[in-house]
Amino acid sequence: MKKIVKPKELPVHGRVHNFDEVVTGYTEEEMLEEALRCIQCKNPTCISGCPVGIDIKKFIYQLTQKDYLGAYKTIYEKNRFPLICGRVCPAEYQCRKTCVFTPKKLPFASENAINIPLLERFAGDYAKEHISNKQILNYVQHQKRNAYKVACIGSGPASLTVAGELSRYGIKVDIYEGLHSLGGVLSYGIPTFRLPREVLYYEINLLKNYGVEFYTGVIVGRSISFQELRKKYNFVFIGTGAGAPVWLNIKGENLINIYSANEYLTRVNLMRADKFPEYHTPVNTASNIVVIGGGNTAMDAARVALRIQKINKINGTVTVLYRRTEEEMPARRVEIEHAKEEGVEFNFLVQPVEFIGNDTGKVKAIKCLKCTLGEPDETGRRKPVPVSGTEFLVPTDLVIVAIGLKANQTLTDTVKELKVNRWGDVEVNPDTMETSIENVYAGGDIVGGEGTIIEAMGMGKKAAESILRKLAII
Repeated sequence: MKKIVKPKELPVHGRVHNFDEVVTGYTEEEMLEEALRCIQCKNPTCISGCPVGIDIKKFIYQLTQKDYLGAYKTIYEKNRFPLICGRVCPAEYQCRKTCVFTPKKLPFASENAINIPLLERFAGDYAKEHISNKQILNYVQHQKRNAYKVACIGSGPASLTVAGELSRYGIKVDIYEGLHSLGGVLSYGIPTFRLPREVLYYEINLLKNYGVEFYTGVIVGRSISFQELRKKYNFVFIGTGAGAPVWLNIKGENLINIYSANEYLTRVNLMRADKFPEYHTPVNTASNIVVIGGGNTAMDAARVALRIQKINKINGTVTVLYRRTEEEMPARRVEIEHAKEEGVEFNFLVQPVEFIGNDTGKVKAIKCLKCTLGEPDETGRRKPVPVSGTEFLVPTDLVIVAIGLKANQTLTDTVKELKVNRWGDVEVNPDTMETSIENVYAGGDIVGGEGTIIEAMGMGKKAAESILRKLAII
């Protein structure tokens, strides 16, 4: 069996000084070589790993036949955002994990699993370069406009998917976004070296072709009430995400130079703090930065912090502290490898227990305990167990806490009849995504907690289908 074709990447020594996209994608020759590795299984298990149900077998075959626009159409029928998903979808835990080339016992995809997202990205990039926005309108059949209207709260992947699905059936969709830029976590959470903004906004703007309208700077629950939206629209979809940071709740967490990853990444990704003072939002940097966490957000924060150091000509270190081992890290394997290549250091089996400050109120060290791994917890990963008497100090002058996000309750706190669980997530019927309020649906991180982009899209798709069934359109 031929080995996977690895895509080209920017050289490490240059990319850490800028925010240019690291993975440059396949050339046509490389794409064909990788696509031809697919054995076109009779029962393609990879499709079961895709939350939006792309016919992976079909589009890969079309690529091998050099029917690139046909492949794009096959993808686009199920997923309106192939350029985004081809770049940031955690496929090693989804479609690649269910590829026949991945042994079932592995917790993530084997190195030989077909590189499905890079093939999807090729089809999306090809379409972007070779067909106009208006031509893409013809790639999915659309019905004439009817009288139904839907409001989506938040412009993240779940809401964008709802808009894409409903607009093809003639339903008018308006999206309300509290920030000044569209995309939700795609915009404020993911660095441009993973998802260039021209790619993100290209796919969002395609929705405008179908009559989707966007309203930025509108905080539902503050700028406009939820009740007003319900009167104005036939259905409402809540996709406000998980925008509130989770903290360690240990002594000293209020010291200067301790950021949540959410704030740190928003300052850079959305408000361009990397170009301060050209842009007006600053972000602190330092010579000894520590990132706490092991997920994709932690990897993004560490790699961003490293670049901020380099841009500011600071010789220093960026170190990730994680309570488990590398094997248990939920971050994408490729992001961990990129972080290592770029110089991020890792300290495993470590649990912070206290932040220590200097006489000016700034963090100067983290008191930690060493850990061992116990029995598996509810996530299936072995639980970290702190070892008493193993205290040690980790020197630092800037900390980024990246241990998770929780529900943004700005809206839900104003809607008392909306049922939420003890974490503040909106409760839904899992079969329809309908909430406790009739004709109000929800999806994405506001429902399931912090998850993946494609999982949010899957929820949005399910909600849209439920609305269409209720209207007897499908």
